[in-house]
Amino acid sequence: MSLRSTSLGSTLGLIFAALLFLQGCAETVIAVGAGTAVMSATDRRSTGAQVDDEGIELRVANRIDERFGDKVHVNVTSFNYVVLLTGEVPDASTRSEVEKITRAAPGVRSVNNETQIAGVSSLGARSNDAWLTGKVKTRFLDVGHFNPNHVKVVTEANVVYLMGIVTHAEANEAVEIARTTGGVLKVVKIFEYCAAGQGTCKGQEKPS
Repeated sequence: MSLRSTSLGSTLGLIFAALLFLQGCAETVIAVGAGTAVMSATDRRSTGAQVDDEGIELRVANRIDERFGDKVHVNVTSFNYVVLLTGEVPDASTRSEVEKITRAAPGVRSVNNETQIAGVSSLGARSNDAWLTGKVKTRFLDVGHFNPNHVKVVTEANVVYLMGIVTHAEANEAVEIARTTGGVLKVVKIFEYCAAGQGTCKGQEKPS
């Protein structure tokens, strides 16, 4: 076989491999997009509200970071334009300033300032909080009395905060499950309520 033939074969092989790689990437993008679409479809917020909430979280978090840097540890969670602040700040003045920054962000309807005046939490404490959040969400799914996508779970210092647009029955069930989860110290409700079968209570079906 000539050198030219060998080079041509190698080139074709590389092209073929590249096409397979690109196809794989495209399939991954499609799969991720489909998952996002499913989550959006089961969310009781409008698509616009979902996007706006992400924007609020990013904007507020950036402004707090620019203002205080590593002097604070503040988590920003927005759900239907209602913002929950959790974490640690060094003093009352900083706590007030963090809330002021949040309220000034475009689109924010209300702020629940649950930050604590304390030293910045350790990586171990944050890992434990993440584990508790996952544990509560898993129990929501296991029980299957409501769609777990309708309740947002945030954990800070073993305290579980529940957000979402829910019926009173769903709220009571979610609180009971979270309250009886091992390691949870307290449950704080930050719900908006809707009536079963009406507009904002769309997508009430239980997960299959």
